[in-house]
Order: sequence, then C-alpha cells, then structure tokens
Amino acid sequence: MRRWPSCLPGSSGTPAEPVTCVHAPPASMPVTARVGVVTFPGSLDDHDACRAVRRAGGQPVPLWHGDRDLKAVDAVILPGGFSYGDYLRCGAIARFAPVMTELIPAARAGLPVLGICNGFQILCEAHLLPGALTRNAGLHFVSKIIRLRIETARTPWTSQYAAGQEITAVLKSGEGAYLADADTLTELEAAGRVLARYAAGNPNGSAGDIAGVVSEAGNVVGLMPHPEHAIDELTGPSADGLGFFASLVHAVAA
Repeated sequence: MRRWPSCLPGSSGTPAEPVTCVHAPPASMPVTARVGVVTFPGSLDDHDACRAVRRAGGQPVPLWHGDRDLKAVDAVILPGGFSYGDYLRCGAIARFAPVMTELIPAARAGLPVLGICNGFQILCEAHLLPGALTRNAGLHFVSKIIRLRIETARTPWTSQYAAGQEITAVLKSGEGAYLADADTLTELEAAGRVLARYAAGNPNGSAGDIAGVVSEAGNVVGLMPHPEHAIDELTGPSADGLGFFASLVHAVAA
C-alpha cells in the first residue's frame, strides 16, 4: 500500500505560522497537489469542489464511486450532496462504495481527506471520524450564510488560517446536527480536535456548536458548512473558504 508522509503543520511540535488566504494564487503558480474529488450518485457539489481546488492552485482529479483506483492523488475530497439518495441514513450506502475500500485504508495511512456536508456524514459512517450527523433541531432544512470560527490551524486543511479566526461560509443541510457521546465530546475538546464552531448562534443543534471535527491523526477532516461556495466574492458571500483548499496545496508542497 502506498504510504503518505505526514503533512500536518506543526507535527514536530512547532505550530506553523498562520497566513490568511482569501485570494486566488497567480495563474503562473505551478500545480503542486493532485486532489481527488469523488462523485457518488446524488453528489451535487463535486464540480464546485473541483473549481475550488483549481482556484487554490491544485489539480482536481475526478474519482468515480464505482472505481477502486485513487489515481495516486495527494488528497481526497468527499463533496456535498445526497449520495445514493440518502437512503437508510445519510452516507450509509456511500460508505460501502468501491472507492471507499481504497480510501479508508489510505486515510488511515495518512492521506489527507476532507468531507464536506454529505462527505462529513460519509466519514462518520466509515468510522474515520467519531460521532454522527443527525436531523437538525426543529427538523428543518437549513440554508443560510453563517459565521464560522476556525478552532485549529494544525491540520493540512486549515494551516492557512489562524486559530480563532472567523470566516463566512454557506450552510445547507437537513441532517447537520453533530452529536457524540459525552466521553467522545470530552476527548475531542481535550485533544483540540474540534475543527470549527458556529460563531453566531447554533443553526442546527450541534453539540457544543461544533461545525467540524478532526481525526486523531489530524489528516481527516469533516466540515458541515461549505467552503467551496465561498471562494470568490463574485459568486459567494466571501472568499474566506478558499483557505481550506490553499492550505492543502501548501501542505502538500511543504
């Protein structure tokens, strides 16, 4: 099996210096990262994720749910949508897709993985992240612009932010409330594994206002809001979300 070297900023004990990144890199910037974007039946935001990777200076690589080949990518994004129609539970069928038979061991070996919305649900179903995403408080689908506070910059997906930095992104989900047992929540808090929190009110009833979490190794990240919809002020509420994708390109290059 291919092994991926750690690209977690500060893994030697020295935190990486955070740099706010809200602008696209110059067109002459060389491609430094091949980022796979998986398409499942029902995926909606795979093209948006590809665009975000491209804007950050990376090379998006389409991955099909029915294939087992990860095409030697440097990282993988599981995009938002309604994989397999969200039958059974959100992400419950996608977790068993052929591509996941390769992705799960690769993630455990250190491959950086970002799950956005439905992708976050898939990562929880695959037990690459703890907890679960459940029906929103009030049982309403939430679609709104939200403020998000980045809690840790010590991941390959957030190194270009500063811990505590607030950004603007988009939330659109019906089952986005993050829940876990009390011991898991305590462990996540103690280990600094809460990736992000809702900063201006809790829109869906998530425990501890949690909007995203990180795996124990730091390479796998789940995020309920959509950073790929906030990479350009012309088409989104801000360009703040570009930092997630620029962080990955920077981490791979480093």
